[in-house]
Amino acid sequence: MILAIDIGNTNIVVGCIDKEKTYFIERISTVRTKTELEYAVDIKTILDIYHIKKTELEGCLISSVVPQITNIVRLAAEKILKKEVLVLGPGVKTGLNILMDNPGQLGADLVADAAAGITHYPVPLIIIDMGTATTISVVDEKKRYIGGMIMPGIQVSLDALTARASQLSGIGIDEPKRIIGKNTIECMKSGVLYSNAGAIDGCIERIEDELGQKATVVATGGLAKKIIPYCREHIILDEDLLLKGLFVIYEKNRKVGASHEETEQSR
Repeated sequence: MILAIDIGNTNIVVGCIDKEKTYFIERISTVRTKTELEYAVDIKTILDIYHIKKTELEGCLISSVVPQITNIVRLAAEKILKKEVLVLGPGVKTGLNILMDNPGQLGADLVADAAAGITHYPVPLIIIDMGTATTISVVDEKKRYIGGMIMPGIQVSLDALTARASQLSGIGIDEPKRIIGKNTIECMKSGVLYSNAGAIDGCIERIEDELGQKATVVATGGLAKKIIPYCREHIILDEDLLLKGLFVIYEKNRKVGASHEETEQSR
């Protein structure tokens, strides 16, 4: 079992996973002013809640799109595990062939999503990750990461709408009673849910047109379960996808390290 941590702009996802299952997924707020000790307390508290001892954890892999706190969280995890923690980045083997203008610009979370995608699902593959931003990643039939799309996240769009329109108050992202709303709240809920569902359906259709073939579509991220049920395209909801990807990448690098160690010992 490993500890997997994904540092996003809004939340930090913390989970424990092995080959067989995901033991838990929890989210804590991303706070750029927190200290190493404060994050260590957060991680320790989560592990204690699920009765997981540090001796049960083989290691830890972190992905991050918030470089300001990556090292702080890494040190916090090392403080708890008493082991070196791997951070997804240059030099870490992922198994992906990334055909982007600048592969180094691809977010670590998208790398992890794609690593899990090509391991667990048929290609070509469209991966939708719904967090602070909604990202769409495309993997072709040769398992190459060929690009994608980025659009404003659901909560970001909703916050912008309520901030700019004085008569519109904040709402929760939950199911409206009907598509055609009868009051302001119903109209907003319907608009948020169905506009995002329609956008995703439309993006899938256009991506498949460009690919020239149908693709497996997988959705993940904290807000996916709010929107995907309203989509008309067939979309697999996999809330564990990112953690699965971190485990796949951890295994690739553990095996590399183990084989190197065996080679050294045989000399």
